[in-house]
Amino acid sequence: MLSETSSASSHEPWRVGLTGGIGSGKSQVADFLAELGAAIIDTDAIAHSLTQAGGPAINALRAQFGDHVITKEGALDRAAMRELVFADDDARRRLEGLLHPMIATEVQRAAERSTGLYQVFVVPLLVESGRWHNRVDRICVVDCDEATQIERVGKRSGLTPEAIRRIMAAQASREQRLAVAHDVIINDANTTLEDLRQRVHQVHEQWLLQMRQRN
Repeated sequence: MLSETSSASSHEPWRVGLTGGIGSGKSQVADFLAELGAAIIDTDAIAHSLTQAGGPAINALRAQFGDHVITKEGALDRAAMRELVFADDDARRRLEGLLHPMIATEVQRAAERSTGLYQVFVVPLLVESGRWHNRVDRICVVDCDEATQIERVGKRSGLTPEAIRRIMAAQASREQRLAVAHDVIINDANTTLEDLRQRVHQVHEQWLLQMRQRN
């Protein structure tokens, strides 16, 4: 099981916490690690499954926040919820209090049934939560400058730079993420897909070596 107080012992899977700011390229890095044989457990994907139409969290979200945060299809209206939690800290705390235990349960289930060379937990708010530092053997940060984040997110989402900056301001700073990183994968504006693949392969090989040394 994932421990609250200690890192993995020798009989437990090697665990990596993968994080980075919005637009840093975490998902692409996770895809490359999956190709190399890692088991990927993505907390964002789990959150999406919980809040999709008919998802297990929808009734509780509707009861807690009202119909205006639910789309006509019955899924969480992410734009409406984003506006609400940015304007109201109490709403943000209530949302986290509702979703985080459900996400944690699904993460545990996914970890228990996963197979792979090692486990990678993709956690956008790993640094902010403070709950993951003792649950993983390594923290790997996907890093790029803020201008690149804004450009990438704008292209894929259509959000304005101001809206993207608001999201970034609610996340840990670049400096805070780098301060806790054991490994850093650079994915800046000059990084090609092949560059990124090679950098991912390098950290993968380092982790395999560390796993062998631990065992």
